Amino acid sequence: MKIDDGSWSLSAAEAKRMQRRPDAFGMRGMVCSAHPVAAFIGLTILQRGGNAFDAAIAVAAAEGVVLPMKCGLGGDAFVVMHDARKHETVGFNGSGVSAAGATADYYRSRGHKTMPLNGVHAVSVPGAVSVYEALWKRYCTMDWAELWEPAIRLADEGIAITQYISARFADCAETLATFEHSKAQFLPNGRVPAPGERWRAPNLAKSLRTIAKGGADAFYRGELAEKMLAFFKQEGQTFTAGDFAQQQAVSYTPISTQYRDAAVYSTSPPSQGFLVLEQLNILEGFDLAALAAYSPERMHLLIEAKKLAFADRNRYAGDPAFVKWPLNTLISKEHATLRRAEIDPAHARWPDGALVPEHAGDTSYFAVADGNGNAISFIHSLSNAFGSCVVAGETGITLNNRAGRGFSLDPAHPNCIAPGRRTMHTLNAYMVYRDGQPWLVGGTPGGDQQTQWNTQMISNLIDHGMSVQQAVEAPRFHSFPGTDPVNLGRPPVVKAEDRVPQATRDALTRMGHTVEPLGAWGGGGAVQLIQLDRKNGVLRGATDPRPGGLALGF
Repeated sequence: MKIDDGSWSLSAAEAKRMQRRPDAFGMRGMVCSAHPVAAFIGLTILQRGGNAFDAAIAVAAAEGVVLPMKCGLGGDAFVVMHDARKHETVGFNGSGVSAAGATADYYRSRGHKTMPLNGVHAVSVPGAVSVYEALWKRYCTMDWAELWEPAIRLADEGIAITQYISARFADCAETLATFEHSKAQFLPNGRVPAPGERWRAPNLAKSLRTIAKGGADAFYRGELAEKMLAFFKQEGQTFTAGDFAQQQAVSYTPISTQYRDAAVYSTSPPSQGFLVLEQLNILEGFDLAALAAYSPERMHLLIEAKKLAFADRNRYAGDPAFVKWPLNTLISKEHATLRRAEIDPAHARWPDGALVPEHAGDTSYFAVADGNGNAISFIHSLSNAFGSCVVAGETGITLNNRAGRGFSLDPAHPNCIAPGRRTMHTLNAYMVYRDGQPWLVGGTPGGDQQTQWNTQMISNLIDHGMSVQQAVEAPRFHSFPGTDPVNLGRPPVVKAEDRVPQATRDALTRMGHTVEPLGAWGGGGAVQLIQLDRKNGVLRGATDPRPGGLALGF
């Protein structure tokens, strides 16, 4: 069994053994996570009387321990949530800025032709902890320290390493071994922990305790900030105390559009959530319900809509605090009408600006809802697997590589690196409303594939009437021009699980698509969905079998 782009790539025999999971049901609460332990912790918080937002903080903290290559204290977070008591929909932006000394000239002076993906110079200020505390202060009911206790215990006493986690450690072992503190934390005894072994992170447990006691202030302006800044100075990184001290989560009203009979809310820039809205607006002009879900005609339309939306992103999108770009135009129905007219229903094409490198990613997404109507769509990430692959000294905190992953050294690029700037983020989460009430909570990891798969999920349910688990387990596909400039010399591809009918793949080839088959369950992502059935007072949950998550309701 091998790992590819952050997801399982199964052999034919393994695929045959995999059985479709049933939808999960609950009335008082539902948690869907990519790790069963994190889902259980969230459900326990709900059973103890916490609301969906209490559970979300506990799940996020726990996922940072049980999924250490995907998320944690050193990463970023984005949220869309619904507060039933106030009947308000709120988004949170928990992304951090580049270092005070981070300029394109600085990187070029160090011999870089592109941004580095590993090491301290790939790091931006972690924003996740600022989101946790902002969410808790406004919406939670339980004691802050109590919500961190499960994660502290996991880090302190250890977790049982699964085959999936062991394989992910192995994928990055060579790079992790080049950094002293990373090697000590993730390669104990000088090797990858084997499946079934216990793995502990005592230094991380100490940092979690510090946050449980001192909150975000300890992380950005107190003890942990001092330790991280001292580590950065030692390593030659140019962060200042002000870079960390000024970090604040930003709350806002999420951007939205109407798709058929549903209102879709998504995370605002610097999140790429607008790409979901733009794709849906383009697709709304086609009668997808009249097409078979895995017909070449329907897949072709989804692929072509993606290319047009991404071409717009590549041309315009950056940190709105630094770059002025027409967000409202890009998510408007009028713009969608113009873009839709560019789709040839019989032939594949690549619009200007679409052939730009795209990236896979290593992220975690989870969803929580409670019986009182509260719901939260939560995505958090270190960016690539283990982020920068750097653990910040004896803090045990794995640092993201969002700056290295998202910024450019090209001064004409909308994401050219500059001090105090946030890069455009692949991270996005969404919530869908019907009749003015939350109906669907969803998201997935997967880098630049996220918005494609989120669009597929929404269409699967609205246009094709799938249940949430059917939508999650449906054959997955994505359009992919390449991961770096070298790969752009080859034809762009449509990567599709081989459960997509052969006749469909052949027809797409005749349309001009280059189709690259993936394993039966190798399409990537880790989709989590919760559907709120208000008529029956029931919550319906679904989790992606590809990474082995769990949906738990009660």
